[in-house]
Amino acid sequence: METPSPEELLTGIQEWVKVESPTSDAGRVEQMMDIVSEIFKGLDCKVERIPGEDGRASHLSVSSPWGGDEKGILMLSHLDTVHPVGTLEDLPIRVEGDKAYGPGIYDMKGGAYLGLTAYRTLAETGWESDLPIRFLFVSDEETGSTTSRKHIEAAGESAKYVLVTEPARDGGKIVTGRQGSARFVMRTQGRPAHSGSRHKEGRSAILEMAKQIERIESKTDYDRNFTVNVGMIQGGTTANTIPENCTASLDFRFRSLDVADEMISWVQNLDSFNPDVTFTVDGGLTRPPFEETQVIRDLFAHAKGLAAEIGFELVGTFTGGGSDGNFLAAKLPVLDGLGVDGEGAHTLHEHLLISSLVPRMRLMRRLMETLH
Repeated sequence: METPSPEELLTGIQEWVKVESPTSDAGRVEQMMDIVSEIFKGLDCKVERIPGEDGRASHLSVSSPWGGDEKGILMLSHLDTVHPVGTLEDLPIRVEGDKAYGPGIYDMKGGAYLGLTAYRTLAETGWESDLPIRFLFVSDEETGSTTSRKHIEAAGESAKYVLVTEPARDGGKIVTGRQGSARFVMRTQGRPAHSGSRHKEGRSAILEMAKQIERIESKTDYDRNFTVNVGMIQGGTTANTIPENCTASLDFRFRSLDVADEMISWVQNLDSFNPDVTFTVDGGLTRPPFEETQVIRDLFAHAKGLAAEIGFELVGTFTGGGSDGNFLAAKLPVLDGLGVDGEGAHTLHEHLLISSLVPRMRLMRRLMETLH
């Protein structure tokens, strides 16, 4: 089978990048789903569009024409990005040496395109793998996979292996473990009053929130691999009014589900410092931790051997960010970070390394060929 050149792969990826597809713009994400759907239909695959919910775009499920209901290889990708429409003006598609720039090119249109191409170079020859190959492209990974999680978990029921086309880390490392996450919205409600003439009558929602934030942030414990971040806060109405309301976001990251359960229960049961101000916490676990199990180590060892045959060294790593692989890693052998090498996810210097395209695509293809 003929391997596409780096230039051919890059051209295909850049065509996808031209379709800006932030999670919040369902119409543009649908455009991406249309593009991918048409390619797979041309390969005689079974293609199913899963309707979107809560204002999100649909998801795309694809199955190879062979293998039936047998457990197979699940390729997980997302076609939404974080960059708002118009980012192409600030981060134009361009090439500088080995770096190719563009919004979403690294996270993760590059990897999604390589996964599709790896399959296409096999399917176009009439070759069939030992296992059925299935793809799931979701539309809301960048906002926590709130509408796609159930479809990811359902797809996992028919999987023997899971390959995630998220980008590589730190110079091409593959991901064999990720932190879990929990998200919350904290709210305080006090009593408004004029800050000059009626200060004594007021009860500050912001003051209560400040005390809660200090207490909660102090729970960060690097020895236990548990971190806390309050990333956004909003409250008050005017400078001369005791604030009645305050809202803040809260993010937990952890490696252990035991630690997660402990800290989630703790924060959900906190009391107010001031009994005249109410304090509530809504939210919970968003992604379980992706812990490196023995079956994951075995799958990595297999991939490492294939990479050596191709001509590069594959190194495993743990990373702090979550992915859709988190939802399946406790039950299945999952390899993540199989996508392009590069840097700058979610930034205006986001880019992939052109030299990584052919080797990474070949690795995905060899995994499809050799897993059984």
